[in-house]
Amino acid sequence: MFRRALGQTLGFVGYTIQYGCIAHCAFEYIGEFVVCSGPSMEPTIINHDVVFSERMSRHLCKIQKGDIVIAKSPYDPNINICKRVIGLEGDKVCTSSPSDLFKAHTYVPKGHVWLEGDNLRNSTDSRNYGPIPYALIRGRVCLKLWPPHSFGTLSESPTKRITKTQSDSD
Repeated sequence: MFRRALGQTLGFVGYTIQYGCIAHCAFEYIGEFVVCSGPSMEPTIINHDVVFSERMSRHLCKIQKGDIVIAKSPYDPNINICKRVIGLEGDKVCTSSPSDLFKAHTYVPKGHVWLEGDNLRNSTDSRNYGPIPYALIRGRVCLKLWPPHSFGTLSESPTKRITKTQSDSD
């Protein structure tokens, strides 16, 4: 009887470890569900919306301008941020707010991206902390899952701050 109970317990532990490893690999390499909080991506993503963030684009270096990404905060690695990619390495980006009379620009350095929230008036983003390393990107948001009435792919940037570069038009 003891032998049978021990066998069942070890079998259960084995299945638990096996399924735990499968779940870990799925969340690390395929994607994850993310509950977004804060007003920085309004109106595209509202507080408490649930999105699916896929990881394959990040691993294959397929992040493009206009994509919404989940990244580690450059201030606190325990916090994830949700922002739109405005510029990739080598791009010239506007660092001033739309209402500024004089416009300031900078270039995104190699291995970095420029991120901004869609709600420019209420977003802490690359305009505050500068370009972030590509390695901080966790995944690309590809679907909004919740609330049900807004299920589907995400819309283009409402700020129109993404500009085409010479290489984009080739």
